[in-house]
Amino acid sequence: MKKSLKSTNRSAMTFGDLVLAVSSCSKNLNETAAAVADLIESGRVRLTNNGRALRARVA
Repeated sequence: MKKSLKSTNRSAMTFGDLVLAVSSCSKNLNETAAAVADLIESGRVRLTNNGRALRARVA
């Protein structure tokens, strides 16, 4: 049974928090990396630095 995630304040979440949240639901490291890359590329997750949006390319 998979654990459900608690809702969090969107502005308080860091990239590390994102990786931990995804890894808690994935089977292995490859699946975690693929899911995080997909979230960034699809625009579902936006990366910011001090309120400024960052461009993120996943290679």
